[in-house]
Amino acid sequence: MTQRTKVWLGTVTFVLTATIATAQNTANRMGGADNTFIMKAAQGGMAEVELGKLAQANASSDAVKQFGQRMVDDHSKANDELKRIAADKGVTLPSGPDAKSQATKDRLSKLTGKEFDRAYMEDMVKDHREDVAEFKKEANSGKDSEVKGFASKTLPTLEEHLKLAEQTLSSTK
Repeated sequence: MTQRTKVWLGTVTFVLTATIATAQNTANRMGGADNTFIMKAAQGGMAEVELGKLAQANASSDAVKQFGQRMVDDHSKANDELKRIAADKGVTLPSGPDAKSQATKDRLSKLTGKEFDRAYMEDMVKDHREDVAEFKKEANSGKDSEVKGFASKTLPTLEEHLKLAEQTLSSTK
């Protein structure tokens, strides 16, 4: 069918065929672990932004509020870069955080003051430990060079977030 279409449509079909083949090759390269990483990173990044905004509203400690602002700033920037990479790869990202992240937001939104500060920072330490491990794994074993590069580039910021979260948590106790 493609060959007949080529005869009928000439160069236009050739261009379309090449575009479809390129998209399929990109989708094939983005299978498996790289695709899973992108999805989890996107959902996690969106959750960090939402929780950071919540921290600015519900925290009593200036340090926790500042940490929340840092999460909004840094993760918004990383999310924008990840959206660009996903668009280049033809990957559709989720539109919001996953159910687990939404449940965390719901739980934390009921807290205020020191109770919020402690619970939020405990969550940030736990979450950033997981993020650092996932980003290290992708940086070391990812197959797609652009996704692997994103993980490598973002990892130092996440490690910095983890240290800052641990310090801020210790100041809330």
